[in-house]
Amino acid sequence: MPKLKTHRGAEKRFKKTGTGKIKRNRAYKSHMMTGKPSNRTRRLRTSTTVDATQQRNISRLIPFV
Repeated sequence: MPKLKTHRGAEKRFKKTGTGKIKRNRAYKSHMMTGKPSNRTRRLRTSTTVDATQQRNISRLIPFV
C-alpha cells in the first residue's frame, strides 16, 4: 500500500484543535471590504470549526496535522 500524503492546500487552510475538531477561517474577507459593515468584517476575522458533515472528508486530507 502506498504512503499517505497530506493534501498541501488543505494543510495550509485547516488546523486540528486539541480535541480533534478541525478549525478553519471564514470566507468573504479578501476583497470589496468597503461595502461590508465593520461588524461583519470583525466577525469574519474569527475562526470557526468545520461542519460535522465535512469533518471526515477534511481529516482524510490532513492525516498527520
